[in-house]
Amino acid sequence: MQKFAWQDGVAFLAGLVALLAPELWGDNAGQQPLMVLGALLAMAGLYALLGSAGPTAWTATAFALLIFVSPWAFGFDGADAAAWTAWIAGGVATIVGVWGATQARGGEAAA
Repeated sequence: MQKFAWQDGVAFLAGLVALLAPELWGDNAGQQPLMVLGALLAMAGLYALLGSAGPTAWTATAFALLIFVSPWAFGFDGADAAAWTAWIAGGVATIVGVWGATQARGGEAAA
């Protein structure tokens, strides 16, 4: 069983933000990609928090990166609320995900 990493908590929270934020905007801009990718990121973060066998830190980082690029990929970069939510949640989760994944890899090599 792995020890708790705060990066997994950040991934879980960023996924929840991406999942729930479209309901707060009142329009449908980016709703489907953010809800699907947010749910995937939240589940990957939750699996990591619980120490279960499942997605690696790199998987959660990939979901976060997909959230970050989703405004351009799905064409809602003109919708300010949806785009900024994706850029902030995806960007923060990507940065801490890369950081956590490289730390985990370095720790495994030393063990």
